[in-house]
Amino acid sequence: MTKAPLNRTIILTEEEKESFKKELIKLSSPSDVDYISGKIINQNLFDAIDKLPFEFVDLLFIDPPYNLTKSFNEVEFKKMTIAEYSDWLESWLSKLIRLLKKSASIYICGDWRSSAAIHLICEKYFIVRNRITFEREKGRGSLRNWKNNSEDIWFCTMSNDYYFNPEAVKLKRRVIAPYREKGAPKDWAEEKDGKYRLTYPSNIWTDITIPFWSMSENTPHPTQKPEKLLAKIILASSKEGDMIFDPFAGVGTTAVVAKKLKRNFAAVEIDEEYCLYAIKRLKMAEIDNSIQGYSDGVFWERNSLKDIKNKRN
Repeated sequence: MTKAPLNRTIILTEEEKESFKKELIKLSSPSDVDYISGKIINQNLFDAIDKLPFEFVDLLFIDPPYNLTKSFNEVEFKKMTIAEYSDWLESWLSKLIRLLKKSASIYICGDWRSSAAIHLICEKYFIVRNRITFEREKGRGSLRNWKNNSEDIWFCTMSNDYYFNPEAVKLKRRVIAPYREKGAPKDWAEEKDGKYRLTYPSNIWTDITIPFWSMSENTPHPTQKPEKLLAKIILASSKEGDMIFDPFAGVGTTAVVAKKLKRNFAAVEIDEEYCLYAIKRLKMAEIDNSIQGYSDGVFWERNSLKDIKNKRN
């Protein structure tokens, strides 16, 4: 099938599939950190979880299936009651605790259907620090309800001893009504293409673009998280060389961004084809480590970053 000229969605050839399969691993016995570091583990999480090392994770990022009926390639998730979904969350989250360092940070994604259950389970095992809400610039309209165009990310820690660096995730905003004090710019700077202010990150993110066909990070995965979103989390809550772990890796966005930002990673994903996309993206990251919307150490507002290789951010 021939793609449209501007369609940059990643595809896998049959040759790549056969080659990349050799790089996937499955855990048949307890494994150490060196064995799983930099690897995509193609396995059911429940089969892999007891074979993972003890206290090796600095940052845990979890993007589980939300509480709705949805197909993920060959795997289908069925909507549950809130109580059933809570039990399902706890069935694997409770087993992840032993993997975390005492200084670890945890981020768990959800939507309005699943966030209540996530919050209650997080309160049981972690210190809940905040709830980030990010805007999806797209979303299906409804004649009988409000358009759903936001998702949540719960930020938790194992203890009060945790790493957080807000300086690494400042947002560069265009100044609409610049204020001057004694004729000089106050808290903003004038650049050749406009007036900008660097602001500290809040828990409302309006600068995220969900991957789509004209973005070079796009894949066929139906709920792929943007690299920019993961970059914010990884830069804020980890240092270079830290271990990032993702138990629902999908097409490997967490692993890819960790690699681009010089972190270690390990990831588990049950679907083989998604794992193969992750391997291809990791190889692509060796050639191009840019992240759309992140440049010169700052994040830019959506669609405001000019003169870069990737036009949208």
